[in-house]
Amino acid sequence: MKVDPGVTRLVSGLSLACLLFGTPSGIRAEVKTIPIPSVATTRNDGNDVGLIAPTLITKPDGDLQYIVAPLLIRNSIVGMRGAINVFRFDSGGRELRFIASMSEKIERKLVLSYFNPALSNGRYSIFIGGTFFKNATSRFFGISNSTKEGDETNYTAREGRANWRFGLYLNEVTQVTVGQRFREVGLQRGATDLPFTVERFGSVDGMQGGTILGHRASFFYDTRDSLVAPTDGTQITAFAELNQNLRDAQYPVFYRYGLEAKKLIPSESKRNILVIRADLQTTFGKQVPFFERSSLGGQNNLRGYGVDRFIDDHLIVVNIEERIHLMRAHFLNVAAEFEIAPFVDMGKVFNTFRKRQLQDYQITPGIGFRAMVRPSVVGRVDYGYSKEGGAAFAGLDFPF
Repeated sequence: MKVDPGVTRLVSGLSLACLLFGTPSGIRAEVKTIPIPSVATTRNDGNDVGLIAPTLITKPDGDLQYIVAPLLIRNSIVGMRGAINVFRFDSGGRELRFIASMSEKIERKLVLSYFNPALSNGRYSIFIGGTFFKNATSRFFGISNSTKEGDETNYTAREGRANWRFGLYLNEVTQVTVGQRFREVGLQRGATDLPFTVERFGSVDGMQGGTILGHRASFFYDTRDSLVAPTDGTQITAFAELNQNLRDAQYPVFYRYGLEAKKLIPSESKRNILVIRADLQTTFGKQVPFFERSSLGGQNNLRGYGVDRFIDDHLIVVNIEERIHLMRAHFLNVAAEFEIAPFVDMGKVFNTFRKRQLQDYQITPGIGFRAMVRPSVVGRVDYGYSKEGGAAFAGLDFPF
């Protein structure tokens, strides 16, 4: 499953603004606009240089209510890009998000979502969202854990997505949810000089696109002491999903399952936090489109490679990182904390459970730099090294 593309390219400057200015002190409403540079680089998406000017609007009690962030950057692949990001935060963790962007070459994006984690006095949660985008830097290398760097191709992913999720809290740390998702995918020529994916891999399932309707049930167990910047606790997530490819009359149904576990082990002072995460995903069915299979690479699992570097039916990944407190500093009455996080990511994709489950893992060591205003804001830059060079990612959250 793909991460919503383009997000890391929009948030690096916004991350810095929130860290330094995002929780102003005082008892009256405030409006602050802070023009700051936006610089980012990723393995697939190229280099960004530009300016972001977030306006932060607080309530009279000092809590952040709005972030309005226009952005203008130049990307080394798709040229100039303009974007507007609007976030509204309300009591109880409610969040409304709107993002719109347009690039000089091919790329477009529109996002609208609403999340309420404490509906009906905290008994239920609800999420509703939709997005349309064209990502002109998508990559495909083929199917398997042993695809070669020289097989790299490029395409534009033209997608429309919509999804909803309704959750019931069984107790303070346990939740079950049900939801559906709709995904319309088309492949067009990309923005790079790489070969066009459809011409090179035309026989692979999914090259003609797909229309997916998915039905998911999930289980969540979470004892972490914070949702945004935790220092202790355990999180376990499991899901089962029945999917229908509405364009495939012969084999329209396939299934996906997942199990993920995270454990944070702090030192007595909490200056050092060992984080261990394991993730297993499986896909069963015939003629499953490649973009619906399990994939490794990117900011959240195998950080030494670009997004979707390895694709196959199943994946297993283990991440270990040590978050080491470096210093605390004050900027405009805001206390920011800084961490360094050496890590190692290990994972593989595969198509059968019958052999070699302890062999052929991709291993990427790396280093992360984190800045936080606890408990609400995290910014990060991670660099992972691999045998193909390496990759850098920026974001507004922890990788896991």
